[in-house]
Amino acid sequence: MNTPGTAAATRAEYCVIACAEAWRGDGEVLASPMGAVPSVGARLARLTFAPELLLTDGEATIVGPDGEAEGWLPYRKHLTLVTGGRRHVMMGASQIDRFGNQNISCIGDWEQPARQLLGVRGAPVNTLNNPVSYWIPRHSPRVFVERVDMVCGVGYDRAEAAGPSATRFHRIPRVVSDLGVFDFATPDRSMRLASLHPGITVEMVREATGFRLTVPADVPYTRDPTPAELALIREVIDPSGTRNREVRG
Repeated sequence: MNTPGTAAATRAEYCVIACAEAWRGDGEVLASPMGAVPSVGARLARLTFAPELLLTDGEATIVGPDGEAEGWLPYRKHLTLVTGGRRHVMMGASQIDRFGNQNISCIGDWEQPARQLLGVRGAPVNTLNNPVSYWIPRHSPRVFVERVDMVCGVGYDRAEAAGPSATRFHRIPRVVSDLGVFDFATPDRSMRLASLHPGITVEMVREATGFRLTVPADVPYTRDPTPAELALIREVIDPSGTRNREVRG
């Protein structure tokens, strides 16, 4: 295992870096981050290695990293991006399984759930029509489960079973949690530990995961933020520290 870096960064800032990296190499696509840490990450990516990334206010305006309007995004254009693979969403998950199926609708049997959550919302359309990554601020066996109670976001196994119409734009680049980064770079497209945040061990991740996780022989640490990136996070993008409300430690 690699030696962790020495940058004076918090766990939340490593999570920001991990989320920002989800958009690396995407080109001119619409970033749709959901949550404080992904939002800081998307703005950091735009200000550094992904200047062509498009950011939105969530309604009808394309904005810059400072929130100032850069253009207009009417609903019909937004739908074109959504259904043509030109958007990369980072959503949350109440449950996620080893193949990337995601649940944000209910816990328990959907006919009489033990807990009602957000509902399916746009998760099926998102996952079948553009790349979707996930941000999970509390990594636990209750979230990382063997089988989700209800499929909202479509995972690799279900997309493959549905055929070419489902796999054309389907892609899950990464899952970021407060413990590490995960991808699906395995022969059966099941979840793999891609990197650990500094201070986290493989054993900690295994104990917090409710299914058998693929773990390479040598797991790297999530890359350190550069001094310039830390300055942008702390002084420009998120001086009020909203990132620290989502991540403990």
